[in-house]
Amino acid sequence: MTRTHFLRAGLLALGVTLFSGCAMHGKGEHHGKGHQMGPSVVFQVSDNDPAKWNLALNNAKNVQNSFGADKVAVEIVAYGPGIGMLKADSPTAARVTEATQAGVKVVACQNTMRAQKLTEADMNTSVGYVPSGVVELMTQQKQGASYIRP
Repeated sequence: MTRTHFLRAGLLALGVTLFSGCAMHGKGEHHGKGHQMGPSVVFQVSDNDPAKWNLALNNAKNVQNSFGADKVAVEIVAYGPGIGMLKADSPTAARVTEATQAGVKVVACQNTMRAQKLTEADMNTSVGYVPSGVVELMTQQKQGASYIRP
């Protein structure tokens, strides 16, 4: 086998491995539902950018549409600058509320809230809270959730 053929075979094997990894879905329990779910996904949003938030919200909706909202656990974790889009007066407030009403769990990092001197009164009333956004991402991944950062 020539070096070029060997390289192509290696790249093909890598591509197949990566593609099959994308098709794998974690299992976990959807918070608030109390019953075992199929796949679960956690999205990280740490950018104070309405376009990024709209992308994450679109992705969350697409996942629910693909699997069925009652068959997949979807969570969006916001921390750092991304928490700005969870404020009550943010440009994405209506979409965030719509997503939570559709079963998407949207949570704000309390560490970030303290650092930015935000209180729950500043936030969209439909969101939940976690002590640490990064730890929440780690916990969800450990429990088998797929991790996405739009």
